[in-house]
Amino acid sequence: MVRLISDSELSASSVVANSTMNRERGLSGVNSYTRELGFDPAAWLREHGGAAPGWLDLCSGEGRALVEAARVLPAGAELTGVDLVGPLVPPPVPAAGARLRLVTAALADWVPERSYQLITCVHGLHYLGDQLGAIARAASWLAPDGRFAAHFDPESVRRPDGSGAGRAVLAALRAAGFEYRARRHLLLLDGGRPVALPFGYAGADPAAGPNWTGQPAVGSYYHSLVAPRGRVEL
Repeated sequence: MVRLISDSELSASSVVANSTMNRERGLSGVNSYTRELGFDPAAWLREHGGAAPGWLDLCSGEGRALVEAARVLPAGAELTGVDLVGPLVPPPVPAAGARLRLVTAALADWVPERSYQLITCVHGLHYLGDQLGAIARAASWLAPDGRFAAHFDPESVRRPDGSGAGRAVLAALRAAGFEYRARRHLLLLDGGRPVALPFGYAGADPAAGPNWTGQPAVGSYYHSLVAPRGRVEL
């Protein structure tokens, strides 16, 4: 039987606290957000974000992609990065007019002060316990015409007995309006909205082992919240 731990315990585990997955990734190039997401976040914001675009990057690491985007986005752009460890080196001051804020906080404890046109989580959900809770919260922080894009591994969500729940979770996400691109392991949502998924978080397994990236990842365990008559089988 797998021993599940709480998110507060998970934050102190080596697989999360020492993660380097997203530390060096920039905006464009070989090791970049553009390559991983399949679109350039800054270009997307210039086209869809209006005069004062907002980009929220979850699990932002050093925030390099945000720093680079601040140089090319219009004055008034607001870029926010949230990371459990935060940047290890203070970021350079962005161009005048652009607002860049890098927050060191656990996602479960953080709430934004505004909505965002773009919310990303590049290889960050792999290190969260309640992945589905983070996805639902992000959907509620998204502007009505905004986009959410995050890497998601269905193999990481499991039933309390340890068996896989990926198929049922993907079905529920699609029913809520999400698109899943399996080749990129990319979860997308266009248009902010409240999202209620029929699963209750049971705890995390920090010893789940490597996922498709080859890096150690966290297993997230859920049980059904749906009444027997309308039961969603995990």
